Amino acid sequence: MGDYSFGKPSRITAKTYAGRAGVVNLERETKMSGKIHEKVILIITSYLGSKYAQKKPISLSASITFEQLYDMVEGDSATCAELYALLSSISGVPLKQSFAVTGSMDQNGEVQPIGGVNQKIEGFFQLCKMRGLDKTQGIIIPKRNKKNLVLNNEVVDAVKKGLFAIYTIDRMEEGLEILTGMKAGEEGKDGTYPEGTINFLVEKRLTEISEALEKKK
Repeated sequence: MGDYSFGKPSRITAKTYAGRAGVVNLERETKMSGKIHEKVILIITSYLGSKYAQKKPISLSASITFEQLYDMVEGDSATCAELYALLSSISGVPLKQSFAVTGSMDQNGEVQPIGGVNQKIEGFFQLCKMRGLDKTQGIIIPKRNKKNLVLNNEVVDAVKKGLFAIYTIDRMEEGLEILTGMKAGEEGKDGTYPEGTINFLVEKRLTEISEALEKKK
């Protein structure tokens, strides 16, 4: 806005249930989503298909929305955050709410740089400061944005003292592990994921939904 720039935190939620509607973007349904953000939902859908539907089709109905947002949603900076919310809903594993996430993502799960990284970090830091810094708060950003960091002294000092953390990631799975405290899990030679990992729980739930729908036929 003129000579003033700022970062404003937004809360993203996702719900999943049995069905074949795919991933529904509630902002699009209410005509509050721009074309770039609509592309984000397609990228997320493509990622889910390539990750969990190589050997069998998956059936899923899901909704994603920015809560209490009354303006247009545009851009792809929330791609990782939206996917994390979706995977959390599918797997049943909660995400740490003391973290903020910013980062674009391609269909392969590679995290891409975003704009306004300094303002986004400082904006979330101010929110954490108002609520009280308790050494659990932090933000996850693309590793490619590390060279763009020019943060104010207040944020730098808080990081040095261990009051606030900034994590940089190259892969979507790295952020997922930070937010859940669990391993993402790599696909084995038999095409399955190790038990006790996020990917194992996601695949298990997707299989349950598909089997439930097949029984209803």
